[in-house]
Amino acid sequence: MTRVRVDLNISLDGFATTTDQTPENPFGEDWGRLTAAYTATRTFHERVFLDTSGVGTTGVDEKYAAHYFENIGAEIMGAGMFGLHANPDDPDWRGWWGEEPPFHAPVFVLTHTPRPSIEFANGTSFRFLSAAPDEALRTAVAAADGRDVRVGGGPTTVREYLRAGLVDELHVGITPILIGSGIRLWDDLRGFESGYRVTSEVAESGVTHITFSREG
Repeated sequence: MTRVRVDLNISLDGFATTTDQTPENPFGEDWGRLTAAYTATRTFHERVFLDTSGVGTTGVDEKYAAHYFENIGAEIMGAGMFGLHANPDDPDWRGWWGEEPPFHAPVFVLTHTPRPSIEFANGTSFRFLSAAPDEALRTAVAAADGRDVRVGGGPTTVREYLRAGLVDELHVGITPILIGSGIRLWDDLRGFESGYRVTSEVAESGVTHITFSREG
């Protein structure tokens, strides 16, 4: 059965985005600190850096990084995660991930600006939709063909799905740093945990992994 999943890295004060970007460093130093444990894992090296040498951490963080990619048949993301906020007028923009994006499945990008679909040889495709969250989810579920759908981000898009009760599993990796500004995941989600089984696990890195799984 298809499940709708979310995986995010957030700071101790709840921020899932950062605000210290510059033209020279479009991700910023805080983003590197926020995601350091995830990007150090063996799975990240294999899926994003295409490094199959076995380098990377293999502990608790690796377990969650591997799960991030397991059984995903389609992905939904906002325009910002794809990079349209930084490249709104570039018709040749193909995302942050080069010619081998790590998704290996159809990705549906929510945007009000029509763009032609993009296909990659490794099975990744980007399709651009102007649709409400539930409508986009129906499209993604059909494309997933029985596998899971991941709502990849950013946090504004994720919150829309959480508020609508459309997410079956939410995993957050809480990095023990304070960012102080950005977009918080938890805003307007009071009582979200109701109806979910909550588990937590602390990794060797100090990241606390909390998973909300829908009961039943």
